[in-house]
Amino acid sequence: METARSFRKFKKEPFIFSIILLAITLSVFAFLYNRINQNKKVSDETEMKWQAESNRREEIKSLERLIKEVEEKRVALESHFARSSNAVPFLDLLEKLALSVSAKPEIVSVDVAKDKTGLLVEVGTIGTFEAVYKYLLLLENSPYQLEFISVDLHKISEQGTDWRGNFKMKLLSFIP
Repeated sequence: METARSFRKFKKEPFIFSIILLAITLSVFAFLYNRINQNKKVSDETEMKWQAESNRREEIKSLERLIKEVEEKRVALESHFARSSNAVPFLDLLEKLALSVSAKPEIVSVDVAKDKTGLLVEVGTIGTFEAVYKYLLLLENSPYQLEFISVDLHKISEQGTDWRGNFKMKLLSFIP
């Protein structure tokens, strides 16, 4: 009987209030849990976009470094070719090489080959035999690809100290 009395004393209002409070708490928990998951998805997407942008920027920097390296190599490579629009650097080199071995240079003729595959150049030099011969060696070892058509070395003085060298060559590394 005592249990029946304690059951009668049991008040329903605090129990209902507790259940309502529990339901509200569970609803708030579920709402916050969903919001956290949504924020996590947004955060993951943002991080993926950031990582993609970071990778893209790194690729751009890598490409810029590669372009600088290639540009230096391109300039070096182009220095081995003469263009029909500007053969002056090549002709300057011919004179500079002669002067470096104490020979007097003279560009006799310059003409584009009939088949347009090269530049025909005739250079004359005056100096000692050693200077003219060294000039010939420098021409052979120049950065330009040369094909010698004719080479003529002869004394021009009675004492044999002055020599003249006439070099007719075709510049093969020529861009028409």
